[in-house]
Amino acid sequence: MLSMEQQLAVDLQQRQDDHLYRRRSRHSGPQSPEVIVDGEPLLAFTSNDYLGLANHPKLISAAQQACREYGFGSGASHLVVGHTQLHHELEEALAQITQRPRALLFSSGYMANMGVLNGLLDRRDGIFQDRLNHASLLDGGLLSGAKFKRYGHNDVADLERRLDHTPARRRIVATDAVFSMDGDIAPLKQLSQVCDAHNAWLMIDDAHGFGLLGDQGGGSALAQGLSTAQCPIYMATLGKAMGSYGAFVAGSEELIESLIQFSRSYIYTTALPPSVAAASLAAVQLLQQETWRQQHLNKLIRDFKAQASSIGLALMASDTAIQPLMVGCPATTLALSQQLKQMGILVTAIRPPTVAKNTARLRITLSAAHSHSHIDQLIQAFKELQAQGLLAKVDKVGK
Repeated sequence: MLSMEQQLAVDLQQRQDDHLYRRRSRHSGPQSPEVIVDGEPLLAFTSNDYLGLANHPKLISAAQQACREYGFGSGASHLVVGHTQLHHELEEALAQITQRPRALLFSSGYMANMGVLNGLLDRRDGIFQDRLNHASLLDGGLLSGAKFKRYGHNDVADLERRLDHTPARRRIVATDAVFSMDGDIAPLKQLSQVCDAHNAWLMIDDAHGFGLLGDQGGGSALAQGLSTAQCPIYMATLGKAMGSYGAFVAGSEELIESLIQFSRSYIYTTALPPSVAAASLAAVQLLQQETWRQQHLNKLIRDFKAQASSIGLALMASDTAIQPLMVGCPATTLALSQQLKQMGILVTAIRPPTVAKNTARLRITLSAAHSHSHIDQLIQAFKELQAQGLLAKVDKVGK
């Protein structure tokens, strides 16, 4: 009989044979376009630090000041003695910028999605999810006990057919607002209309839209004109465009109070350190003060897409900071990532099970901290790969 270690070794070897094995690298220094990874200087297009705030002096100063005033650890859950004035101010600021009545902090986006779905649903209910949703939404739905249905990616008609035949008491339709591996945007307005017609609640995960889209970076719901009634459950993270850590859910008074009472991942988790809350609060303020960041990022996105189109890169259809280059084969994708690294460019190879079989891709992410010169260097690297016959051209970007 095989030992535990022997059984696990079989699975690990299979993952390596399939070119799906993941390895961690060691990153030295702050987040920036120019990084040191495993001791090697690289130009990075991999981070979710979309606005370049992770190393902003105002976030650092706010965190340092909070450490002096509050110490480091929060010491307890929000409902015991871990909820500080800084947490409270951050929740108020998040509610204001998303134009929702209230907001509630969670320790991570994963815990927020788990907390919402497990706190609001049980076996009498139904959860309907886009097929390309983030793993945290999928896991939250599966573990809620509700009847779990997945509809075709951004397929509003398919969702409507599934809602037509459900006997569920409560119905939640959950979707990424900006899809993390494809970079495309969900049709929130149409989804909201279907929800309204079928007495369902729309929940969006705006991890990759908050800070980037909508009035003053207030998110995808605002960008598509959805009120609290039209999008009653709004979740976003603070560790991407905001350059900090944690997550929040915004919505009505009744929603937030229900989560405080019934969300186990909120009730039974130590609150974020006050210094992290202070840094996030500084980031929210910067959304209003440094609007040039979104403007510069949008220019970079347009520049990159235009240059990519001119050389025939097989980019997926995306207008966001996430610009995936479809490859298909995991081994080829990994090889391309390694070739780029040898050229001094860091781009992550995304392979199953993160994405579907035969859809491995290079996930290129742009940041307001990048320059147009950085874009030129990336495009030149792709030209060299094409010249070497390692990267095929296509007739049209977004095919």
